[in-house]
Formats: sequence, structure tokens, C-alpha cells
Amino acid sequence: MKDSELRTRAKILALSVISVCDNIDTRKGRGVLINQITRSATSIGANIHEANYASSKADFINKFHIALKECAETEYWVELLLGSNCIKDETAKELLQQCGVIRRMLVKSINTAKGSKE
Repeated sequence: MKDSELRTRAKILALSVISVCDNIDTRKGRGVLINQITRSATSIGANIHEANYASSKADFINKFHIALKECAETEYWVELLLGSNCIKDETAKELLQQCGVIRRMLVKSINTAKGSKE
């Protein structure tokens, strides 16, 4: 199956977060933050992927809603990593920009799916 732009962007974000986290010094007690952001960032794409195999339109919309929540959570963890000086401003800005694009795409997809007939 060819990846959609949304799936591709979610995968790029997840890989970006993994790469950023690989460079954070875990001796500073930031393991919890790293674990949380990695889980939320990778969950976005996993839920988008799972939505492709939804059993109904409602199930599809639900998976996209979960991906949207995970995207918002990822933004929160980026802000905490920035606030705790684990990442630089430029890194946070890039990750938040990626999240923003994905969030807008998810909202548009959810609204389109809600408006379409099953």
C-alpha cells in the first residue's frame, strides 16, 4: 500500500522524535520524558495506519481522534523537553511545526469523514 502524505508525515515525526531522544542525556533523569514523547509520537502513525483497517466509519474516525490526541500530547512533551533544557529552541520549533501540520491534516480528515455518507 502506498503511504499517504499523512502517514508519511507521521512516520517522519516519529523518526525525528526518536532521533532527538537518542541525543538526550538520560543521566539527567529525563528517561520518563523520553519514554512518554516516544510513545505518543509513534502512536500517531500507528493509529493512522490502524484506521486504514477500520471496521466502520465510526471506527475510522475514532482512530483518527486518538491520533489527534496523541499529536497534542506529543506537543506537550516537546514543550516539557524544551522547558527542561533537554532540546534546543530550533529542535522544539521543528517538532512543533511537524505536529501542527499533522494536527491540521487529522482535523480535516476527521471533518471530511464525518461529513461523508457511509
